Amino acid sequence: MPKALQPHPDRALPAGEARDIARRIHASTKDLPLLCLHGHVDIALFATDAPFGDPAELLVVPDHYVTRMLISQGISPERLGVPRRDGAPAADPREIWREFCANWHLFRATPSRYWLEHEFAEVLGVTTHPSAETADELYDQISARLAEPEFRPRALLDRFAIELISTTDAATDDLAQHAKVAADLPGRVIPTFRPDAVVHPNRPDWSDLIQQLGALADVDTSTYDGYLQALRQRRQVFVEAGARATDHGHLSAAAIPLSDAEAARIYAGALKGDVSAEDASAFAGHMLYQSAVMSAEDGLVMQLHPGVLRDHDPAIHSTYGPDKGHDIPVAAEFTRSLQPLLERFGHAAGFRMVLFTVDETVYSRELAPLAGVYSAVRLGAPWWFLDSPDGMRRFRELVTETAGFYNTSGFVDDTRAFLSIPARHDLARRIDAGYLANLVLQHRLDEDDAFQVARDLAYNLARDTYLSGPGVPSNG
Repeated sequence: MPKALQPHPDRALPAGEARDIARRIHASTKDLPLLCLHGHVDIALFATDAPFGDPAELLVVPDHYVTRMLISQGISPERLGVPRRDGAPAADPREIWREFCANWHLFRATPSRYWLEHEFAEVLGVTTHPSAETADELYDQISARLAEPEFRPRALLDRFAIELISTTDAATDDLAQHAKVAADLPGRVIPTFRPDAVVHPNRPDWSDLIQQLGALADVDTSTYDGYLQALRQRRQVFVEAGARATDHGHLSAAAIPLSDAEAARIYAGALKGDVSAEDASAFAGHMLYQSAVMSAEDGLVMQLHPGVLRDHDPAIHSTYGPDKGHDIPVAAEFTRSLQPLLERFGHAAGFRMVLFTVDETVYSRELAPLAGVYSAVRLGAPWWFLDSPDGMRRFRELVTETAGFYNTSGFVDDTRAFLSIPARHDLARRIDAGYLANLVLQHRLDEDDAFQVARDLAYNLARDTYLSGPGVPSNG
C-alpha cells in the first residue's frame, strides 16, 4: 500500500518541554490574516483569474527551488520543462511530473519539501505520497482539484486569508492589469516598483528600456534630468495604484552619490552604447541613493536585497535566458556601503528602508547594529536561501539581542509560487513560536509577552512597516 503523505501537526516545533508552550503560541497566530508585501506572484494570475495549468506547470517548472535541486542531480532543464530561448518544444507535462515524483527523496529535510507537503495535503487536499509508482495517480488528483472553481486564484485569496498581496513590477510596466484587478478587488493586490532594469546602464537592452520609460512617462529621457523626471513620474503612477514599496536587487549595497555632472556624463555615454563596467556600477550605486531621495519624497518603503550573483552559469543563461542561470549568493557589505544614504536619511521622517540578505554572517555584525540605531531601518525576514526552518531560527538568535523584535519587518514571503504562500507563513509562525517558547522556559520572557510578540511578528510588524506613514492608500 502506498505511503500516505500526512504533515505532522507539530512539524518544525521544538522538542521537549518547550513544545507545549510553542503549540499554544502557534495556535494564537495560525489564523491571523496574511500580509504578503514582498511578493513576486505574477499580476496576470489575478487579472485573468484563469484556472491553474497542469501540476507540472504549477508546481515544478516555475519553482527554481525545485528545478535547481533536480538539475544538481544531473537532470537536464529540458526534462523539467524549463523553456529554451530558441523556442524548442517543452517536455510533456506528465513526463516532467514523473521525473519530479521519482526524485522526491532529493527534497528530504529541505524547505521545498515542507512547502510542497503543506500544498499537497492542506491546500490541494491530496495525501498520496509522491513516488515513481504514484506519479500518475497524484497528477490526476491534482489536475481534478485545479479544475474546481474554488481553486481559481481570486478564490484562493480568500481561502488563504490574504488581506493584501503585492506583486513586483518593472518601472516600464503600464499597470493595466493592476487597474483591472483593482476595479474587481479593491485594496487586495498592489504593485511594487522595481527599477533595476533601468538603473544598470550596461544591460544589453538598457537604451530600449529608457525609451519605453520615457514613452510611458511622456518625458524626454534623452537627458539625465529627463530620466530622473520620468522615474519620479512612474513612481507617482505606482503610488496612485496603491504601491507601498520599491524593490532593489543590486549586486552590491553601495548607495554612493555622484555629482550631477558625473551622473549626466555616464548617462549620456550609456545612451550611445559607451559605458565601462566601472561607470555602470557607479551609476547603479548613485541611483540607489537617488531612489532613497525619491522615497523620502513619496513615502514608498525602500526594500534592498543585495548579494546575489545572477546567472552564474553562462551556458545555462545563454540557452534558457536571464534568471535561469543558477543565481548564487556572494558576501555582502552594508556598513560602509549605506553610510552616505543613512547619514542623510537614517533618521528622516517619512523614510523607511528594509534590508534583506542571503549572507547571514552580516546579521549580527552589521544589520542588527544598523537597525538598532537608525530609526529608518528595519531588518527584512530571512530571504531566499535562508527562508528555511534553521535559517529563520538563526536569524532570531543572531539579531534579537541587538535589534530586538521591533526593528524587524515581521514576516513577508518572497515567492512566485502562489500556492506555497500559506505554507511559508505557517512555517515562520511555527519557528517564532518555538523561539519564543524557549525564551519563556528560560524566564527571559513572560508567556503573555510571548503571545503578543508572536502576533506582532506574524502580522502587526509587517502592517506597521509597509502600511503606516506617508503615502498610505486610503484603503490601506
